[in-house]
Amino acid sequence: MTCWATDGDWMRGAVAGMTRALLCAALVLAAGPAPAQEWAQFRGPGAAGVAADNPALPERWSATENVAWRTPLPGLGWSSPIVAGGLVFLTTVVSDGEVETPESGWYRFGERDAPDDVHHWLIYALDLETGEVRWRRELHSGVPASSHHMKNTFASETPVTDGERLYVLFGNVGLYALGFDGTLLWSRELPPAETRNGWGTASSPVLHDGRLYLVVDNEEQSYIAALSAETGAEVWRTDRDEGSNWSTPYVWENAERTEIVTTGTDRVRSYDLDGRPLWELAGMSTIVIPTPVAAHGLLYLESGYIADFFRPVYAIRPGASGDISLAEGETANRYVAWSLEQGGSYHPSPLVYGDHYYTLLDRGLMTCHDARTGAEVYGRQRIDVGQAFTASPWAYNGKVFALSEQGTTYVIEAGPQFRILAENPLDEFTMATPAILDDSLIIRTAEAVYRIAER
Repeated sequence: MTCWATDGDWMRGAVAGMTRALLCAALVLAAGPAPAQEWAQFRGPGAAGVAADNPALPERWSATENVAWRTPLPGLGWSSPIVAGGLVFLTTVVSDGEVETPESGWYRFGERDAPDDVHHWLIYALDLETGEVRWRRELHSGVPASSHHMKNTFASETPVTDGERLYVLFGNVGLYALGFDGTLLWSRELPPAETRNGWGTASSPVLHDGRLYLVVDNEEQSYIAALSAETGAEVWRTDRDEGSNWSTPYVWENAERTEIVTTGTDRVRSYDLDGRPLWELAGMSTIVIPTPVAAHGLLYLESGYIADFFRPVYAIRPGASGDISLAEGETANRYVAWSLEQGGSYHPSPLVYGDHYYTLLDRGLMTCHDARTGAEVYGRQRIDVGQAFTASPWAYNGKVFALSEQGTTYVIEAGPQFRILAENPLDEFTMATPAILDDSLIIRTAEAVYRIAER
């Protein structure tokens, strides 16, 4: 609401102005301060990567422009930052020995042996306004019982919060609940399990209605479990006939019901809130990483291992049961609204913004399709030669943002025409998906955490 004096003589205007000023003050006091936006999980509300439009959100920045603060962060971790209660939370793992740092690009052979030096599994809380470390807590230390891929880390799972407690998962180590002051409330050990080629873990926990849901896919016995968010007690566990996967599960609240959707190499499977299977779908690529997203009454799934010919996208209607896999030659059926054989990405999760479905491909290409029908809006468009992408894209203010591993964010016009509007370099290696909060962007690099805000 905007308040000012109306036209008229000076006295009448002054009185009117004072009246309106008092009215404005009363309204502000009655309403109280505007609640701060939270970015409580991987990709924020609905795991969609879309923030509400706000002209104060940054669209141009560099290592020296529109940087509110930069805080160095030790160790390695590709978990995304989350924000709540005026704090930025991040996980990292610090080694007592020398650590090989990743390089940009695609690794056909990224296997590494398990290290033999002591590591420290840490959670940091940074002050949102200043970037200062409010607290730091070590949740585990010891020699790792497993290895990870060269471009993975021991801290790739993104925390999640309900606004009261912070839930931190370190795969093959444990799950921890903390207060916003760093107090440990409860913990559960996660015994190490073998992963494909020793590539490690990455699936983040999700939270819904007082329960945490974990998908633990490995080469021994995969499972999905529901835990009490208050106590950590196991509510149920359902074994999965799956090998290793790295995709975060998705809570799909649709017109028919709420379900937990998990993507996997062998099958996409959906479960009800008691762990009973609802439907399944075969036909993914041989490595599955992207997280699903929902919009327009549809659920979107994709996978796109670079070395595979088949890199599918599926748009699923709610209410399915049983096996909804496409028959040979089909592109749609009763519950598969549309599909693409070669539309999926390897690492980045898809983005639905407005009426469009965007796919950011690891090797620096973007495609756009009609989100409701799957019709091509534009085919592969080159973002920049030599740039690789792992972080998932995000959107606000009519623009799509794509952060390269080299640390440059490309600002792309949303809509039917592909056009790059700006390039924002930080010149630091990164693979983490940023967080968005009110008027700020929180970007994690291999060296530091940035708060980007217009000045």
